[in-house]
Amino acid sequence: MSTSPGPLDVTFAAPLGVTVKGDLWSCVEIPDSVELFGTGKAVRVVATVDSEPVTAGLMPTGSGGHMLSVSAKLRNKIAKKLGDVVTVHLSERLT
Repeated sequence: MSTSPGPLDVTFAAPLGVTVKGDLWSCVEIPDSVELFGTGKAVRVVATVDSEPVTAGLMPTGSGGHMLSVSAKLRNKIAKKLGDVVTVHLSERLT
């Protein structure tokens, strides 16, 4: 569990697209995120999505987890669309 800022080494593959209140958002759900971070609140991280660097806030999903938003610009850069699987590597938790 990483309740304070510092290095992480978590890699996973997940489909692009999280259903929030009936809408499909261009996000990736972080598995076991509440256990990983020790909170259900927003958490800032340094990560890569298909090897492209990202610094972002993980948003609460509303169902007890976190999700990483993947912008249209990043989706175009990695040539992925909703439903495609991406590989995410979380490398650092920020303050």
